[in-house]
Amino acid sequence: MSQNWVDELVEIMARLRSPGGCPWDREQTHSSLQEYLVEESAELFDAVDEGDDAGMAEELGDVLLQVVFHCQIAAEDARFDLQEVARRCCEKLRRRHPHVFGEAAVDDAAGVVRQWEAIKRQEKNPPASVSALHGVPRHLPALHRAHKMQKKAARVGFDWPSVEGVLGKIEEELAEVKHALADGQAQAAAEEIGDLLFAVVNLSRVQNRVAEDLLHDAVKKFEKRFMHMEDSLRQDGRRLEECSLAELDVLWEQAKKAEKAANLA
Repeated sequence: MSQNWVDELVEIMARLRSPGGCPWDREQTHSSLQEYLVEESAELFDAVDEGDDAGMAEELGDVLLQVVFHCQIAAEDARFDLQEVARRCCEKLRRRHPHVFGEAAVDDAAGVVRQWEAIKRQEKNPPASVSALHGVPRHLPALHRAHKMQKKAARVGFDWPSVEGVLGKIEEELAEVKHALADGQAQAAAEEIGDLLFAVVNLSRVQNRVAEDLLHDAVKKFEKRFMHMEDSLRQDGRRLEECSLAELDVLWEQAKKAEKAANLA
């Protein structure tokens, strides 16, 4: 008979949190653990991007550990435990998949999403006074949160009729940034930069893309090109800080060309 590792994980966490257990684990709270769940989730995303099965298994374990950790803290005050969390999850999955566990019928994945959202609204049954923007988590990364908030606004008709309107808004916000900078208004410039970012998120959304993902891709591209510059200089026994800006521009263009050649290969 195979070992029940989930039960053993729960037992280990209870031991770590018990008197005589680990001092660090005993000091943790739901709030203090927040940063670790974010970090472990990010490491899982990296493993997924890299197609690393062993890494995914390890990072999923780390995410599971955070779930068990939170459940143990709550169980110590008789609030809830892992079984209660799993029960709620099972009930939700059955309730929101009536096309699998009931008699409902859907035509495709898009129909499943519409059905899921309709059931979710019925479950929440928000009063009429609740904002149409309600339900967007406050702790989402800002670009992702902006995207979700804009989607909710669009569902009730508050949206640009065409991409030209979005582009015009970006140009307007950029002009306001330039104006604030020219006037030396640091705080106003900061606010206008935020508005510019929000407008750019709108552009990616109307193009059916997620700004958070696009920025991740851009950062990865920058990182790759920058490291190519470092490698080129290292081969010549030089460092970036020893180069003029003009030399760095040449190296950057070389990195771009090398990247394009690699993509064509």
